[in-house]
Amino acid sequence: MKHKKYLIFCVILFVFGTIVISSILMLKGRSPAGPLLILFFICLALYFMGHHTLKQYAFTIWVFAAVSASMIYPSAFDTWFGKDLSILIVPLIQIIMFGMGTTLNIHDFERVFKMPVPVLIGVILQFLVMPSVAIGIVFLFGFEPEIAAGIILIGSCPGGVASNLMAYLARGNVALSVTMTSCSTLLSPVMTPLLMKMLAGRLVPINFMEMMFSILNMIIVPILAGLLANTILYGKGRWVKQPVWLLGLAASGIILALLSMRLDPSVLGSFSAIKGGLVIGFALIGIVSLAKLLIGLFKGPSNWMDRVLPVVSMAGICYIIAIITARSSEKLLTVGLLLVGASILHNLTGYLLGYWLSRLFRLKEKDCRTVAFEVGMQNGGMASGLAMSVLKSPLAALAPAIFGPWMNVSGSVLATYWSSKPEEKRRSLISDEPVKN
Repeated sequence: MKHKKYLIFCVILFVFGTIVISSILMLKGRSPAGPLLILFFICLALYFMGHHTLKQYAFTIWVFAAVSASMIYPSAFDTWFGKDLSILIVPLIQIIMFGMGTTLNIHDFERVFKMPVPVLIGVILQFLVMPSVAIGIVFLFGFEPEIAAGIILIGSCPGGVASNLMAYLARGNVALSVTMTSCSTLLSPVMTPLLMKMLAGRLVPINFMEMMFSILNMIIVPILAGLLANTILYGKGRWVKQPVWLLGLAASGIILALLSMRLDPSVLGSFSAIKGGLVIGFALIGIVSLAKLLIGLFKGPSNWMDRVLPVVSMAGICYIIAIITARSSEKLLTVGLLLVGASILHNLTGYLLGYWLSRLFRLKEKDCRTVAFEVGMQNGGMASGLAMSVLKSPLAALAPAIFGPWMNVSGSVLATYWSSKPEEKRRSLISDEPVKN
């Protein structure tokens, strides 16, 4: 009951925040209450972060603070010293994806062979249901081409990392969730450009190869670097605990990052597009190795990465949303509330179809819940990055910026609901045995 009260409070707060920010936008930032609103959201977010139950909603409140700030002070998120701040979007996403990689290991991919049917069903639904639903929403709401392309783009992206947490809270199959997220992400360099070419090619120009290499640069290379960092951080081999090895890895990472920066694009040929990913990946491997060395020498906390990662990811995504919002605040005046409605419809349809189509195949209850989250929650950061770097459209980036916070709210609500619901027993199509809970 206590959790349900918190959930109702958070949903009301989401609606309240949306209405208030929309009102400020209608006043075009001239409201004297604007700075007080930013301060209110910052204080509320800090309170949520320190609360045992509410901390999972802190991200959404930080997003409200970022959006408010970008509407009231758009120039602060436009250019600094003559440099367009949109150039930070891709590096920020690369850092976030590196962090995702540090949470993975080779066993997450080995599980594909241990439970192939649920993984296959989940990945197929991921790339079939959400793009189809996005197309329907685009026609239903009649959005203009660039905004419509952004909706289709987020529908064509793989599952987001937040789905893993939601599966855990909902007593789902966390191992399956992590494996599905990993598989759909690895398939995204082909599937996302292909779906965009097929479904959004008439709305905006889509360059398949450019988008594919952009995903490799922004998502895949940093994740692979994060996988290596996972071994450095949590490996059981003696070499990852020896200062000499860690110092060597730190030096090698930094040197390779500097060499990659100076590398002539002609050396990599078509793969020159992943140069930025290599620079970020090598640099972060070096930084992680050096940090582990220093923390080991000064007897710091062994779980330092688990503490740092959520804060860095949250700050990075909030800043990306602020940059996007600052460039499209006028357009939000006319389509903002419609996009909120579209995000709710898209997300809830994903949950419903993900869950009930999984039940149609008679998967275990915990697997059905997991697939629902994987299908209903997309990688909004990836969609934002592609919209800005490939489509070069702040309008296309609006949908991911709005869809992301809502997915965290709705996912938390659904996870809390399922956490109190017992799993039911039924027969599986995969075997003649009753499904075990």
